[in-house]
Amino acid sequence: MAGVPPECPPTGQRYRGTFDVMRRVVNEEGFLRLWRGLNASLAISIPTVGIYLPCYDLLREELVLYSEENSLELKPYAPLLAGSIARSVAVVVCSPLELAKTRMQAQVDPRTGKLPGVLAVLRSVNNMYGVDGGQLQGIRIMWTGVGAQLARDVPFSAICWSVLEPARNFALEAAGSVPDIGRVLGANFVAGMFAGGLAAAATCPLDVIKTWRQIETDPVKVMSMTLRRTLGEIWQKGGFRGLFTGVGPRIARAAPSTGIVVSFYEVVKYVLHRT
Repeated sequence: MAGVPPECPPTGQRYRGTFDVMRRVVNEEGFLRLWRGLNASLAISIPTVGIYLPCYDLLREELVLYSEENSLELKPYAPLLAGSIARSVAVVVCSPLELAKTRMQAQVDPRTGKLPGVLAVLRSVNNMYGVDGGQLQGIRIMWTGVGAQLARDVPFSAICWSVLEPARNFALEAAGSVPDIGRVLGANFVAGMFAGGLAAAATCPLDVIKTWRQIETDPVKVMSMTLRRTLGEIWQKGGFRGLFTGVGPRIARAAPSTGIVVSFYEVVKYVLHRT
């Protein structure tokens, strides 16, 4: 990105794990830098959840209704299909914000020594790539990595909801025949954590590919990158272990965040249905 070089550790100073990363960030940049890109994360999380969960609910209800009327053997697959379609819609709509979040967390503005804002990152991307290729080229770059993100998020959602729905039903049944708000909260939080952590571990290689593509700043390389080529580069440099770089932090983030989002959403639905 023009004027915003990547902040990567020099050769010979590679990170040795999650806690090594945290220790170095705190020592070299301060404790608050652990929350780098928080505004971009919030900017993407709010619209994504606002699109994703209501779409999932509507699609799942329609698919369950269709399967009950036409083919009962399709009913167990309703969460998988609904989650995949709803996530695809949310990813495509919010992809520019995901690009901004990824670059904000990996780069710093040398003029100020601070992280660029969401709008500054998007303007810089648009200006940089739109010079030679025109405005359409600059807009197209806003969706850099959307294929890799779909390849990561759609399987994540398919796995997550396929696990979450039966886990949630089991937890609610175990909690009692007449669940109150506490039981709804607890059952959805536990089921969400379990499903989110499992899905995050399974799709970690796809997350690594997506991140590699979005932090690439060479315009020529960006336009020629494919999922297969990026996967080959990661395998060449890091092997099997490279594909699971950051799997610990990814599970540590995805498990509780899935539990929190799903439980909060279901509690809101529970309250609204009771009033």
